Amino acid sequence: MENYDCTNDVLKHRERVGYWLKWLTVEVLEYRARVHDESKLHSPEKEIFDEFTPKLKTLEFGSDEYKAALEKMGEGLKHHYKVNPHHPEAYSGGVDGMTIWDLVEMLADWMAAASVKNANIDLDYLQKRFNISPQLRNIIANTLWCADMDTINYKVPVEYQQINNFLSAKDSIRGDDAEHRVHPT
Repeated sequence: MENYDCTNDVLKHRERVGYWLKWLTVEVLEYRARVHDESKLHSPEKEIFDEFTPKLKTLEFGSDEYKAALEKMGEGLKHHYKVNPHHPEAYSGGVDGMTIWDLVEMLADWMAAASVKNANIDLDYLQKRFNISPQLRNIIANTLWCADMDTINYKVPVEYQQINNFLSAKDSIRGDDAEHRVHPT
């Protein structure tokens, strides 16, 4: 048997993986970013969000007052959940019915909302609300930890940074796994 050099096969594989990574992230997620919450700009949602968004901005996420305001949004909010797949309520199986793109958009939505309020993302509340598995909760926490590190390293534009991390101290990563999540500079 002659000596095999894997270089060519590895480079071809890397190119193919690169294509799919770009498709999975850039192509699909750029589209999702362009159409995110488009339904809020049209009836039956616009009227409801015009009325309730200023109120929701003043309320603590997950508080009883916040939950009551969501209830009062009625059919407008139900319509929003139904037609926007980044909300677990769009699926009969909740989070388990979502795609990776739905999950990424959901996480980006949470991050945007938290950064506006300069607040932590309450993973305990969200895990209970959406019946998120412990495994997915850990993946989300790991991702938020990386986002917090990017913010610390000033990779996130100033207008999107927040003083507080997305994760609270209790959700911070500990141990050897943390070193594998740091992005190369």
